[in-house]
Amino acid sequence: MKIVDSPKPTIQKDDDVILKVVRACVCGSDLWNFRGINKVEPNSENSGHEALGIVEEVGDAITTVKPGDFVIAPFTHGCGHCAACLAGFDGVCQDHSNNFSTGTQAEYIRFQHGQWALVKVPGQPSDYSEGMLKSLLTLADVMATARVANVQPGDTVVVMGDGAVGLSAIIAAKLRGASRIISTSRHEDRHQLAVEFGATDNVASRGDDAVKEIMDLTNGSGADAVLECVGTEQSTETAMKVARPGAAVGRVGLPHMPAMDMTQSFYNNTTIAGGPASVTTYDKQILLKAVLDGKINPGKVFTKTFTLDQINDAYQEMADRKVIKSYVKVSD
Repeated sequence: MKIVDSPKPTIQKDDDVILKVVRACVCGSDLWNFRGINKVEPNSENSGHEALGIVEEVGDAITTVKPGDFVIAPFTHGCGHCAACLAGFDGVCQDHSNNFSTGTQAEYIRFQHGQWALVKVPGQPSDYSEGMLKSLLTLADVMATARVANVQPGDTVVVMGDGAVGLSAIIAAKLRGASRIISTSRHEDRHQLAVEFGATDNVASRGDDAVKEIMDLTNGSGADAVLECVGTEQSTETAMKVARPGAAVGRVGLPHMPAMDMTQSFYNNTTIAGGPASVTTYDKQILLKAVLDGKINPGKVFTKTFTLDQINDAYQEMADRKVIKSYVKVSD
């Protein structure tokens, strides 16, 4: 990873918004490219898809934000009026050919389809502590991922994965009323944060051993809901095996497997959900208020701060598991 000088983006369509980036970060999904698992051409695209920004300029069709507004820039770009958005699935908006952000690890970005998708934050960045800015930044992606398993009050929930998405899923499960939350961390710093966020038990094993331990913890019944926050074959397989009959498995980890055997889910009546998070919908309905009211503090997943010039270190330290999620301070 390296920083290059590029022209400042400009308005190209009437629903574009140019943002001055204030804070950005590195996502676990970004590491697939960094590690060479996804093959990309060098310098073919800028990285990143999560940002807080100040509106710099707006296209002619934009009426919901104006220059100077402080906004969360979700990684998904919903229109707010198609059937998918109206049903609360703006992560797969039907009205736009380009639904996902790229290039937010930069000083300025062109945010497409900004009329509905951008989430206004009261005031200015200077009105908030750095801790609060971190929590607001999680609302661009990771904190909005964990609703798909439809956790209900009193549920026993298993969260596969201990990265920022998995830790955010623990917060979300507790917010939705889960009575027992089983984390799956193998790293002490992440385990401690999982406990702080609401985990009641932890299983560090993997594969068949993990399945046995989780089933023992649930008296052989399995979990009411499982959040699969990794995307690997082993994690997905474990999630399916520890879900009780009739349970929901929410797949929010970016899948990296060629196929999935659905036979077990058929015989167990398992509901399988998942896909790109409906960030704007969840932020506007629940999450922004929860953060502003101090009800949740997901910004603790950011365990080290970098400048834009240190972006390679931000990636490397996440890849080496020295950092849970890298926080990038771009400008004031």
